[in-house]
Amino acid sequence: MIAIFRKELTLFFSTLTGYMSGGLFLLLSALFLWLLPGWGNVFETYTASLTPLFTMSPWLFLILVPAVTMRMFAEERREGTLELLASRPVSIAGIVLGKYFASVVLVLLMLIPTLVFAFMLNRYVAAASSIDVGATLGSYFGLLLLGAVYAAIGLFASTLTSNSLVAFLLGVLICVVVYVGFSELALLFVGDVQYALNWLGIEEHYRSIRRGVIDTRDVLYFLSIVFVFLYCSVAILKARRR
Repeated sequence: MIAIFRKELTLFFSTLTGYMSGGLFLLLSALFLWLLPGWGNVFETYTASLTPLFTMSPWLFLILVPAVTMRMFAEERREGTLELLASRPVSIAGIVLGKYFASVVLVLLMLIPTLVFAFMLNRYVAAASSIDVGATLGSYFGLLLLGAVYAAIGLFASTLTSNSLVAFLLGVLICVVVYVGFSELALLFVGDVQYALNWLGIEEHYRSIRRGVIDTRDVLYFLSIVFVFLYCSVAILKARRR
């Protein structure tokens, strides 16, 4: 698994994939916070808050994370190297986990540079107020969990096809459904059904963590979604191996 992990990270940064994904995320975040007019521009709102970043980032990740994971198994299948990889002394689960953890590390590396925004924002409005550290840390943790879920979904989509573009589109579609699909469907119902549908969607749990209170139920929810999609990825690869 460690060898797969290192191979994928090396591949990320020996090509433009890692740099483009991280650079695009940082650029769009900076434009939204500092330059583009609107509710997210800190010069217009004069508030010491990274809320616009954490509101926008799930939607950016919807595109960027599946773009990172789309080739992981799709290209292996297209080039015929998946069978060779599976013949090595590593389990299918080890291959999936190695690729998955490499994706999560890339998500983390996308987030780290945005800490500069928190520093700049704190200095910019220091005379009036300061950043809510608890809510900010909770939001970063929630965003990392969200990125981890998207990575598992994108990896799963990549096991379904040998076409990277199809894997990307499938990954985006599934991420959209899991993130907002259930909450949108919940609007059609009331009472317990509405509550249950909201609970099934990621948006509700992500919003909860963003308040700065880390609830173990929310964390377990995210980890459960990751487990489900990774388990399905392993099952698909094992079925294709027979």
